[in-house]
Amino acid sequence: MTTSQSPDFHLNRPGVLIAALPAVLGFVPEKSLVLVTVERGAMGCVMRVDLSDDLLDSVDHIAEVAAAARPDAAIAVVVDEQGANCRLCNDEYRELADALTASLAEQGIELLAVHVVDRVAAGGRWHCADGCGSAGTVDDPSSSPLAAAAVLDGRRLYARRAELQQVIAVSDPRRTSALAAAIRRTGNRTDAQARRDVEAAIAAAAQVAAGDDLSDDTLARLADALTDPTVRDTLYALAVGESAGQAESLWAELCRRLPEPWRVEALVLLAYSAYVRGDGPLAGVSLEAALRCDNTHRMAGMLDTALQSGLRPERIRELAATGFRLADRLGVQLPPRRLFGQRAGWRG
Repeated sequence: MTTSQSPDFHLNRPGVLIAALPAVLGFVPEKSLVLVTVERGAMGCVMRVDLSDDLLDSVDHIAEVAAAARPDAAIAVVVDEQGANCRLCNDEYRELADALTASLAEQGIELLAVHVVDRVAAGGRWHCADGCGSAGTVDDPSSSPLAAAAVLDGRRLYARRAELQQVIAVSDPRRTSALAAAIRRTGNRTDAQARRDVEAAIAAAAQVAAGDDLSDDTLARLADALTDPTVRDTLYALAVGESAGQAESLWAELCRRLPEPWRVEALVLLAYSAYVRGDGPLAGVSLEAALRCDNTHRMAGMLDTALQSGLRPERIRELAATGFRLADRLGVQLPPRRLFGQRAGWRG
């Protein structure tokens, strides 16, 4: 799900709405159903699911997730290059539109329109799914006000969701497999040991940000350290500090290097860091991967629920307070908090 607010956005212009989706989702959707909720006349939460044979069986769940943010209405966009000009497919889209209308109505949400588009790109063709006769072309996504805001905000936009997933994909499977044998479980640490591990993680973050490679010994030490709740929970505070970018680079590097099950903690730290700065797309794929590793992980489950329900980043940042309290107890000097501005959009 994604949340985005912009005074320059026009929900009653399908070509503009569709062009804004890459900036909100973080990537160009393909073979997708995208549901845009409307809150007090502005774009609210946005969720995307793959088009699949069993999609009709999922509309009740989609409506329940959309209702978590309590929107007034919704607009659906079906992205399907092969089916956009297929009469039989249009019958299926009408069936999907009817099912969505009914499920959303049960949640008190009015479905205002369902648009079918062949591609989310400049010149893409859209038409209404219910045969109303409305049709047109898609504006240039790169010229969308939301795209401009996202770029100014430092967010990268990906051409495909697969490119976004590569940010956390294991980069060297052979090295990662060999690393598993080098990781030694220490168990619960003394405060002095935990302090040294937190300081080692901060130093490693600066090293990664400088473009240096981490040794296997460092990777093994960090993997073990992240399994200690005191160390891990302290490090969550880095997401709201002035060196948050360095820390996020470290978590991404650990995602690509560490084997399971140690990888899951890096994935959740990356997800939290991305979430608090408003990068919902990266938070979403990181949590998806974390829950594949361990579907009982409490922090991953909590963040995923928050993301799915449209909880805004400023609320999630409050969790970092625990990290600062732990740092005080350990005697660790963390980077000072940084100021956050309003983000262009985030996927939840």
